[in-house]
Amino acid sequence: MNQALTTKIGVLTVSDRAFRGVYEDRGGPEVRNWLTPRIPNCPPFEMRIVSDDRSLIATAIEEMAADCCLIITTGGTGFGPRDITPEATADACEVLIPGFGEKMRAKTWDQVPTAILSRATAGRRGTCLVINLPGNPKAISECLDVIWTAIPHAIETAGGPDLEAEDAAPAPHDPPEKSPS
Repeated sequence: MNQALTTKIGVLTVSDRAFRGVYEDRGGPEVRNWLTPRIPNCPPFEMRIVSDDRSLIATAIEEMAADCCLIITTGGTGFGPRDITPEATADACEVLIPGFGEKMRAKTWDQVPTAILSRATAGRRGTCLVINLPGNPKAISECLDVIWTAIPHAIETAGGPDLEAEDAAPAPHDPPEKSPS
């Protein structure tokens, strides 16, 4: 099912400190700023911040997936005690897509050897693609550069809109087959 671009793009920042207002979220805005010029007729963004709590992250993903064709999470992908975004993503998604995380780790390893410590993953909930990214703005851009070419195809394959289309019109569908009379 190919939908018109009336759907949203979700950006979910996972950070105890940003959630409490201790510091300004820079990861979420970086995702929005990176995606906007790359998507013709870019749909609106739904921006949220949650603390590093597995159930809150999973619930936010589930809620956002009802209206979003893509959710990018930022933060919580390391292996520290509070880094549980990949587990929450697995809780919320029906299908996991490990190739996104594998590609990001493989590509960024050359520039940042500690990138191997990332546990970022991706998944699908309904027709929504969910991708984990690190919280660092520079790392966000580097990772999106590496995986962008697969994102529009994955969304369309999942039943979402064609983000590369210049117009927001849905793709034509074949007429229903007539039953013999």
